[in-house]
Amino acid sequence: MAGICDSFQRGINYLRISVTDRCNLRCVYCMPPEGVPLVPHQEIMSFEEILLVVRTACDLGINKIRITGGEPLVRSGIIDLVRMISAVEGIQDISMTTNGTLLAEHVEDLVDAGLHRINISLDTLKYERFKQITRTGDLAHALKGIQAAMKAGLNPVKINMVPMQGINDDEIIDFARMTIEAGWHVRFIELMPMNRSAEFVPSAVLRKKIESLGPLEPFRGIKGNGAARYFRLPSARGTLGFISPVSEPFCEECNRLRLSSTGLLLPCLFSSEGVDIKTPIRKGAADQDLKNLIAAAIGSKPKQHHLNSHDTLNKNMSSIGG
Repeated sequence: MAGICDSFQRGINYLRISVTDRCNLRCVYCMPPEGVPLVPHQEIMSFEEILLVVRTACDLGINKIRITGGEPLVRSGIIDLVRMISAVEGIQDISMTTNGTLLAEHVEDLVDAGLHRINISLDTLKYERFKQITRTGDLAHALKGIQAAMKAGLNPVKINMVPMQGINDDEIIDFARMTIEAGWHVRFIELMPMNRSAEFVPSAVLRKKIESLGPLEPFRGIKGNGAARYFRLPSARGTLGFISPVSEPFCEECNRLRLSSTGLLLPCLFSSEGVDIKTPIRKGAADQDLKNLIAAAIGSKPKQHHLNSHDTLNKNMSSIGG
């Protein structure tokens, strides 16, 4: 099934599920040094409640699931949730986004439970810088997680890097080289402009830098859900993807719905308001009522996001030089 359509005739078949607000890292662009107030445990959706949403959404045409956090691997029993979702008839693809630091010890069980793919967030290849960016992390653990995922056959293992001006943008070429030297599938993701800890780097700037290694050839053979535009350097086994929600929005192709850890259905990945589905579930809502709530969330999906980024975008785009 192509998925239920929103009011702009986009087929929505992909549900991102945040299973926790907790994380074992304290990345500078994600939270302040002291962390953020944690949501009380009783306000977080249970696995049974999440499964009910997945089953109901699947009846409406959702067939792709991504598990996120916070850091999903810090939630106790996460492998059980993957197994539960993989048993839902009609779900064709289950993926996860993780920082990778806990992945090595869990990856084989995740694959056995039914996980198909994994994205690993990694913003530097320098040990001291990794500690600075994450405040608490060890790069060795993240690299071990990447190696374990590749060994376990979770291909393609995608490495998500967020370039930040003056923080890690001097490593763009190093990451690009990893597609040649290690066969990595690297994706550069523009930093959201609502974050004031750093300035984002437009994808066009990144491509221009990387072309010093050789011409970027468009590549369409990598499995995914459409947000990235992929390229390949000559002789590279891996690929380079660019996810550009600020400078090159992909809203017209968006097929996503997001479920927050507290039970809000968010029609846009950048939404802060959504449809509360947790409360009706806890009050015993009928299946059709839940379907109506999911359909309402999809029906409220905006034509495009409204990231307040024009000043920053114009300033950064001016550095491309035409």
